[in-house]
Amino acid sequence: MRQKFYDTAVKQEKAVLVGVITANETEEQEKEYLEELQFLAETAGALTVKHFTQKLMRPERATYVGTGKLEEIKEYVKAEEIDIVVFDDELSPSQLRNIENELQVKILDRNNLILDIFAGRAQTAQAKTQVELAQLQYLLPRLTRLWTHLERQKGGIGMRGPGESQIETDRRLILNKITLLKDRLKQIDKQNETQRKNRNQLVRAALVGYTNVGKSTIMNMLSKSDVFAENKLFATLDTTVRKVVIENAPFLLSDTVGFIRKLPHHLVECFKSTLDEVREADILIHVVDISHPSFEDQVRAVNETLKDLGVLDKETITVFNKIDAYQPPQTYEGEDVTPLTLEEFKQSWMGRNSSPAVFISAAKRENIDELRDLLYEKVKAIHTARYPYDHLLY
Repeated sequence: MRQKFYDTAVKQEKAVLVGVITANETEEQEKEYLEELQFLAETAGALTVKHFTQKLMRPERATYVGTGKLEEIKEYVKAEEIDIVVFDDELSPSQLRNIENELQVKILDRNNLILDIFAGRAQTAQAKTQVELAQLQYLLPRLTRLWTHLERQKGGIGMRGPGESQIETDRRLILNKITLLKDRLKQIDKQNETQRKNRNQLVRAALVGYTNVGKSTIMNMLSKSDVFAENKLFATLDTTVRKVVIENAPFLLSDTVGFIRKLPHHLVECFKSTLDEVREADILIHVVDISHPSFEDQVRAVNETLKDLGVLDKETITVFNKIDAYQPPQTYEGEDVTPLTLEEFKQSWMGRNSSPAVFISAAKRENIDELRDLLYEKVKAIHTARYPYDHLLY
């Protein structure tokens, strides 16, 4: 008897991305947003095949894009057998329902995509609870579209009411689960607070920055540990704390979740307990991917989040990472561009405006000694001020 073999590989879903260029955005900015959205889609496991953009004063209330553009997307989706259409902004429940009815494929917005990635990345009980809470808060106002097969509009005997009653039942169940998850997070927070109190005698530093800038690589390099790091967005979701010793100065170093533009507000709220490591740190190490063409926008996005957390005025070291991949802007088309020297980096506006600043390549271990020396001086100064009679660091 011939044995049958079946292909168990999961088919990679094909996706198209949709964005709106509003009055206060440029085409270049929207292009960057969609490139980031594509990176998010690839991180989630999708294959992006096309981008659609439209210039509007503001997104359409009913369908996000205009009817003509939606028809264009519909024709492409049908012709190319697209599985997912991802929108670059949060869709309202009515927009989501209208677009789904028109395109007849899976519709995701930026928030839903980020939540999906977070759900796949969560490892600890705390991260899993935070993600589940954020997912339920996102789902609650969108319940109606999940019960379209029970809608009254289909009419007929026996079709009156059950859709609405089922929605109310689900809403009550979700609200109860949200309360339960919030209580569980409070309990986890108390446990974490106890752990942090036990570590209070050591100076604490926290790595912050945009997602995928190299924080985990720097963490591994400084602490000689093996924190998970890869070239994907949100590779690190759980906060990791390691003890680091530079010369005779011990301190605790935290690697935190990366920030991103348009990060869902309820997701920031859910992860505030994770970001307690940032709030309670003595030193912030703001890591910047200097090779990214929009690194200035990324710095602004991180600073806005730090401001929301009330920590923007903390002692901060700016670490410009990936100097080996930095491409200076060309003066003339076709002109050969020579890499900047370390001294030129320091004399640039980046070095002058971000004091203190260090320029490194964590992957190639370039100029790491300067970072270690600067950290040593900062840790020593804080320890000496806190424990003036402790001669450990003298």
